[in-house]
Amino acid sequence: MWTTVVDYLSARRADAEEWTNGRNALVRLPLLAYLVYAGIRHLADPMYRSWFAGVTLVFHEMGHLLFSAFGHTLMILGGTILQLLVPTAAALYLVLRQRDYFGGAVGGAWLSYSLWEMATYVSDANKDALPLVGFGSNPEHDWGTLLTEWHLLNSCDTFATGIRVIAFVVWGASMVAAAWLCWLMWKSLDSKVAR
Repeated sequence: MWTTVVDYLSARRADAEEWTNGRNALVRLPLLAYLVYAGIRHLADPMYRSWFAGVTLVFHEMGHLLFSAFGHTLMILGGTILQLLVPTAAALYLVLRQRDYFGGAVGGAWLSYSLWEMATYVSDANKDALPLVGFGSNPEHDWGTLLTEWHLLNSCDTFATGIRVIAFVVWGASMVAAAWLCWLMWKSLDSKVAR
């Protein structure tokens, strides 16, 4: 099994290297710089909201509607499920169907920002300090409700810390991948100029 995974990853790496030929790193570097900046801001300030925050919130609220037919718990979880599923699906689609490796890294960054926002929401479960958005005049706190029902409300900060660690790993891997792709593009351009 591991041999198959290693072979698959090696094939993806070779395909990514080939994909960079003829592509321009200069048009991607400003976006990469923003993604690095936004990640650093998320690390420094749990209340920071990136350019992706509005779109993430829309998908979060849509998730409640989409999962409302599956019972109380899934309706509440649906917001978080969809806010994590959409950037994951976008990244996978860009890599696997569009063969856009840099776009996949951007999708990974979006997933990490969504995870950081989720961590802030989970951490607020026993504080109820965040302004809530939702349907109706008195929206309920998703994670406050769920963690109370599961008798885990006092563990909200522990869960939030774990989610932040995952967000950092996803963001770091996405930034390394995007920087590596830009470096390969730059190297490819240099070799063409040298010829």
